[in-house]
Amino acid sequence: MKQKIINLLTICRRAGRMELGFDPVKDKILCGEAKCILCTGDISEKTLKEVHFCADRRDVPVYQLENMSMTDIADSLGRRAAVIAVCDKGFASKIESMLTP
Repeated sequence: MKQKIINLLTICRRAGRMELGFDPVKDKILCGEAKCILCTGDISEKTLKEVHFCADRRDVPVYQLENMSMTDIADSLGRRAAVIAVCDKGFASKIESMLTP
């Protein structure tokens, strides 16, 4: 499952439909472009709380990837980040279907 999500995120990044890092993600949430937010398992509680605060204001779902770390994201996407915004409805729905039982 982890590898499938990483593969999908890699395609999403190449398509230019994702943002990495708290500040760019926050901007995408507030302007209404973010369709879902992914947080790594090693995100700080403060950052997670801030992400939820912003996302709840715009009804954007937030998923925590417990089995992924910032290092996993850096290895696959080329940038170390704990927060990812998926800005494409198709990619977001596919990721959501993989994460929800």
